Amino acid sequence: MTLLGGTGSLGALIAALASLLAGIVVAPSGAGPPHAPERTRAHVRSVARATHHGAFAVGIRALTFVDRSRTVHYPGQKPGPRTLVTVIRYPAIGPASSVDRRGATPARGAGPFPLVVFGHGFAVTPGPYASLLQAWAAAGYVVAEPIFPLGNAHAPGGPNESDIVNQPRDMSFVISHMLTLSAGHRGLFAGLIDRREIAVSGQSDGGETALAVAYDRSFIDRRVRAAVILSGAQLPGAGFAFPTPSPPLLAAQGTADTTNRPVNTYDFFDLAPRPKFLLKLLGAQHLPPYTTEQPQLGVVERVTIAFLDRYLENEPQAMNRIVASGNVSGVAALQADP
Repeated sequence: MTLLGGTGSLGALIAALASLLAGIVVAPSGAGPPHAPERTRAHVRSVARATHHGAFAVGIRALTFVDRSRTVHYPGQKPGPRTLVTVIRYPAIGPASSVDRRGATPARGAGPFPLVVFGHGFAVTPGPYASLLQAWAAAGYVVAEPIFPLGNAHAPGGPNESDIVNQPRDMSFVISHMLTLSAGHRGLFAGLIDRREIAVSGQSDGGETALAVAYDRSFIDRRVRAAVILSGAQLPGAGFAFPTPSPPLLAAQGTADTTNRPVNTYDFFDLAPRPKFLLKLLGAQHLPPYTTEQPQLGVVERVTIAFLDRYLENEPQAMNRIVASGNVSGVAALQADP
């Protein structure tokens, strides 16, 4: 694990991604009151439920994780270790805000927090999903967002979708490193993650990746306790095992999506055991409801947070929020099979 940096073509990629991250980190470390008091997790969550807004400030950091047990082959280069630049958002001390705060002090007094690992779609980065991912962190989740080596928008030689078969292991690798950081006695993330409360999520190809990590017999990571799949599908050649007990599933799908056809989501949803939820975004297409399109994005934020609260935080009352937030006339309809 290192901070952002590097040399050669890989270094150029990391530099480009660092520039991208600079665009979403819009407040420096220490912005806001320097000695804002920490609040208990229960108090912050009660405020969030009452106001329907996240009550934590959101800190942000980018780290590079290097998996030397596996390789990646960039065009014109010898194979090298798989390098995962990872954006990490986390609950932080300070007033709730829509501004990410670089290196802000974690709200350890309210933790430890559940971990959500999110996979971006093909030929993009985590950047477009910033609003959704920040909402999760503000609600009390540590959110790790790996940038897949060949599937991202800035991959040397251009994005290569065939590398998707390697992404499930990337996601598990990030889970392991986040738990290692939390288990340490020093550092920004020490003691911040509850290792018993882990979810995977993703959109499009990232959704395929997360689906495989949660349910594919070739990639299952049994540390995963819940899965949130946003316009995803079955990984090519995948074989679902749906282990017992199977992680609860929330699948979201735009009904007008021509990139990932709705039937692809419906197929794996029908196979999944309970508990499972299908959020249909009426008339929505592939990417906008998870990035900028309102009111769909707001619906996705509220339903996903309520789902995570129910199945990671074990909050029984969150079930009512899942149903209420997922049924919006003309916008969204929820199929619930708890």
